[in-house]
Amino acid sequence: MRSEDLHQGETEVRPPDLVSRGQLLEVSVFLFLIVPSMVLSFFIIRQGSLGFAFTAFSVILRDLALVSLILFFLWRNGEPWESLGWNFKNGWKDVVLGIGLFLPMFLTAGLLDRVLQGAGLSSPATPLPAFLTAKGGAEILLAFILVVVVALAEETIFRGYLLLRFQGLKMRPVRAALLSAFIFSLGHGYEGSSGVVTVGGMGLVFALVYLWRGSLVAPIVMHFLQDFIGIVLAPWLGLK
Repeated sequence: MRSEDLHQGETEVRPPDLVSRGQLLEVSVFLFLIVPSMVLSFFIIRQGSLGFAFTAFSVILRDLALVSLILFFLWRNGEPWESLGWNFKNGWKDVVLGIGLFLPMFLTAGLLDRVLQGAGLSSPATPLPAFLTAKGGAEILLAFILVVVVALAEETIFRGYLLLRFQGLKMRPVRAALLSAFIFSLGHGYEGSSGVVTVGGMGLVFALVYLWRGSLVAPIVMHFLQDFIGIVLAPWLGLK
């Protein structure tokens, strides 16, 4: 018998508790990679020397690297890519659904942010950081590429992968959605505490839509439209 056959046989008969411990270790390492850098968003210097192009390329490369790591995890475990929510069976219906759900979410998020600020939660101390503001045609184009990559990658990371692993650890879907939304919100500390809570709320909506549809298509569309308005459309129209 070949060593590959022996290894395959051992993989097939692994006890459930061993599989669960392996997934716990995997997701713990993954969170250790991303959470500390996300928490730094609470302490970031808003008007430093970072430029938009440098920041955009850094974010694109980071997100693509994390998605590549996730795909490696799935390949190693013999899990299908569809387990991440890459399910396009009802693709166009989910695209239309994402567009339809975006407007009420967008308006509700704006209202929530104003209510939270009125209740005393902090808002950004300065205007949108320079490293998040595209200027000129080339940077606007780069901003568009950025929001496409971010929508695809972050929904794969925070909804597809984290929900898959949290539920694999016997966590109930709603609790898994809340935890993934909390982790997602940590990267937006520069928006003030009201912004963090608002982003967490949007992350929860994305997660619930994903759990409902069993596909990342609608959350990706909603995420893309949210970032497109703030990072591409507003600078293009001279609103920021």
